[in-house]
Amino acid sequence: MKSIFDTISYECSRNVTKTYSTSFSSAVKMLAPSIRQDIYNIYGFVRFADEIVDSFHDYNKETLFTLFESDLENALHHKISLNPILNSFQHTVNRFEIPKELIDAFMKSMKLDLHKSEYKTAEEYHDYIYGSADVVGLMCLKVFVNGNQNKYDELKESAMRLGSAFQKVNFLRDLKADYEELNRTYFPNTDLNQLDEISKQTIIAEIEADFEAGFEGIRKLPIEAKFGVYTAYVYYKKLLSKLKKTPSLAIKNTRIRVPDYQKVGLLAKCYINYRFKTI
Repeated sequence: MKSIFDTISYECSRNVTKTYSTSFSSAVKMLAPSIRQDIYNIYGFVRFADEIVDSFHDYNKETLFTLFESDLENALHHKISLNPILNSFQHTVNRFEIPKELIDAFMKSMKLDLHKSEYKTAEEYHDYIYGSADVVGLMCLKVFVNGNQNKYDELKESAMRLGSAFQKVNFLRDLKADYEELNRTYFPNTDLNQLDEISKQTIIAEIEADFEAGFEGIRKLPIEAKFGVYTAYVYYKKLLSKLKKTPSLAIKNTRIRVPDYQKVGLLAKCYINYRFKTI
């Protein structure tokens, strides 16, 4: 029975989320059960694509990515895949009518990571972020609004800005790994060998503006999604706060993180704010 295979596929997407990102997994648990699995399905897909270009150094990444891209196209067309991650993803795509152009934009940005190591202009930088993060926010938004196109259109810009904020925080947190291990630098006009406080504060100001715009959208989300997205927002805001207080050179030489005990405290704070309707 295909239902058994689908169940196994969904479990694979859940396990990918829980294994690769404990923080995101915790936020997903705060979503309503009716939409939780579909967010796992989206995360599993984007995580696997990202792993191909970031982690599989002992293999021909371009060949693997081409195979993954072909399997994705077949999964979307035939509405089934023997790759359980793609099988669960295609289910969510078809259920919520996620536009193909969002998926294509994501794959385009991931493909850039196969060969592009530096983003020299603001246009290149923003195009990459749109494909790697903004469209993922839009895929999730399709799930959150459950087919309500008017609500989707209303929240589209905020969802993109929140996706941008999350991605830029990741870039800042992962400067050391991206630069030293993957030979990549995403921030244009920034010398990572001599990252100074002015450059760091410019980047942080940009992220804070994205967070502010994204928060306005969180306030308007359906109840099924609001608490989970707000939890992710608070976590990333905390991470940005720690980065803001960290000397610029230290950011390049270490990976800043939020300790588990602080995550517990943040979750409690989120619940109180949500329970008393301050968001």
